[in-house]
Amino acid sequence: MSPGQEAPDFEAVLHTGEKIRLSDLRGKIVVLYFYPRAMTSGCTREAQRFNELLPEFEKLGAVVLGASTDPPERNKRFAEKLGLRFKLISDPEGKIASLYGVLKEGTKRPSAQRVTFIINRDGKIVEVLKNIRPAEKHADLALEAVKRLAANSS
Repeated sequence: MSPGQEAPDFEAVLHTGEKIRLSDLRGKIVVLYFYPRAMTSGCTREAQRFNELLPEFEKLGAVVLGASTDPPERNKRFAEKLGLRFKLISDPEGKIASLYGVLKEGTKRPSAQRVTFIINRDGKIVEVLKNIRPAEKHADLALEAVKRLAANSS
């Protein structure tokens, strides 16, 4: 997926047990970040940074969603352990990761690459952040992208 393309719609189970459909978030900026595996050091630091910056994202009208191929129970433990205030999407079969072109090939179990998609209020991808190290930089770069998007749409 690349900027200018329509973000593929999906329905998924959140770590809270609720279901979410991306198209239900139209009218909001969506930060959809894929991470490889809950409870790992890089993914932990990344999630903590998104959590720290969450009030700034929300002030700009953005919704943050983390997505991994972990089952809902693992994401639930991850969210509870870190006190995450945003939702985590479970994609155990890798269908959503595949839709977005971030499914890692050749692994024992499906896993997602560390990639963040910034989706505008109309459901179009406006930025794709990938190959960013260290992992926690994703949140800062995503916030910069959301600020640019919010400034251009006001």
